Amino acid sequence: MRVTKIFKSGIIILAVLLLISFQARSQKIWTLEDCINYALENNLDIQKQIQSVESNKANLTQSALSMLPNLNASGSNYWNFGQTIDQYTNTFATTSVRSNNFYLSSNMVLFNGLQKLNTVKENQIMVLASKYDLDVMKNSISLAVAGYYLDILFNSELLDVSNEQLRITKQQVERIQKLVDAGSSAKGDLLNIQAQRAAEELTQIQASNQLYISYLSLQQLIDIPVAKDFRIEKPNLKAVEAPKQPITPEVIFEHALKTRPEIQAAELRVQAAQKRLAIARGVITPTLSVSGSWGTGYSGAAREIDPNVSPIYTPVPIGLVKPSGDTVFGQEVNYATRLKSFGDQLKTNNNQSVGFSLYIPIFNGWQGRTNITQAKISKNQAELDLDIEKRSLRKLIEQAYADAVASLQKYNSSLEKVNAQSESFKYTQQKFDVGLMTSFDYNNSKKDLTKAQSDLLQAKYDFIFKTTILDFYMGNPIQIQQ
Repeated sequence: MRVTKIFKSGIIILAVLLLISFQARSQKIWTLEDCINYALENNLDIQKQIQSVESNKANLTQSALSMLPNLNASGSNYWNFGQTIDQYTNTFATTSVRSNNFYLSSNMVLFNGLQKLNTVKENQIMVLASKYDLDVMKNSISLAVAGYYLDILFNSELLDVSNEQLRITKQQVERIQKLVDAGSSAKGDLLNIQAQRAAEELTQIQASNQLYISYLSLQQLIDIPVAKDFRIEKPNLKAVEAPKQPITPEVIFEHALKTRPEIQAAELRVQAAQKRLAIARGVITPTLSVSGSWGTGYSGAAREIDPNVSPIYTPVPIGLVKPSGDTVFGQEVNYATRLKSFGDQLKTNNNQSVGFSLYIPIFNGWQGRTNITQAKISKNQAELDLDIEKRSLRKLIEQAYADAVASLQKYNSSLEKVNAQSESFKYTQQKFDVGLMTSFDYNNSKKDLTKAQSDLLQAKYDFIFKTTILDFYMGNPIQIQQ
């Protein structure tokens, strides 16, 4: 009973701790850096690429170890039944005979056209290339997180604008309702402003939905369980202004060529292709190797004289004496034998060998030449991939630069338009309040102001994102704050 209570108490405590942990995570205000770090730690594509790096490291280790001599051992135990020639006594064995063989061999390639050395160098290059691929993936995810983060900030401000416009319109509805009730305003004005309120309520709902979708998209991107109370920090954003020291796309591109991991990975793959070409050429060169072996064995048919048993001497006739005809006798010695011991046989049957071998390829269906041709094609493809990466990088930088310039111009123009439209709307509202303007004209002026504010926000966040990309290509960390 006591154990059950302790167990229940433990379950309750664990549940409370998990709840506290979940609430703490949910109530946390996420910064851009928090989102990026969480995405990099939990993204499955990144985890997969890390495994690719580890696989290339294993290939490198294996290729380096393959340059060492190999060493292999073998052993066997056989029982033979029936007549056979014993390999150690070279005699016929007709009874059940047990035999053992033990073998140790080693081989080392002294020269094979530097294939093994070039394989090691190729795998070293591939390890570095896979690390750069990992950096490319991290950079891509980091920029995507920054984009979704800014999208939340944009939709949040857009929702604020919608709320403010709706608040103003609701005030006008209340005011005009009173005027209509007092007979000082036409019913049509009230209907027009009510229609405007309905339209702005719809706009507010759409803006709220867009903000929710932005939060949802960011949480899905960083691979965090979706929570309704997930909130991000609203930082002081970069100023929307031209840089004090203008930098051309060419300068950014030249700097990016030296630092961008996708370029470095492509350059390394060109080097790896060159090593594969060297390996293919090594296949058609002679191969010189050295080998050595040691072996011994045991046979149940091997016997030796037993020193513990006296020999038996038996007289046997060997001839006659002339002219007497007496028989001449000699002695036949019969020795007792015993099975030769296991240890003695291993010593006696011990043998070693060492030798060199030379393999010279002469004609193998043109396979070697075909491999060289394929390796040359792979090298050309790697060089083309490098050029494609450079061209893509240049296009991305030029496009981001052009977008940043265009968004800055749009922002400045939109800012002037917002200022002018705000003054115009104030004047319009004053005229509308005193009955000098119809509700239709009032609504059009208000729509123009709302659109100008929306365009200003769009240009603002587009400029911040594009300049963030350009800063990133210059080797600076992702930063959207002042």
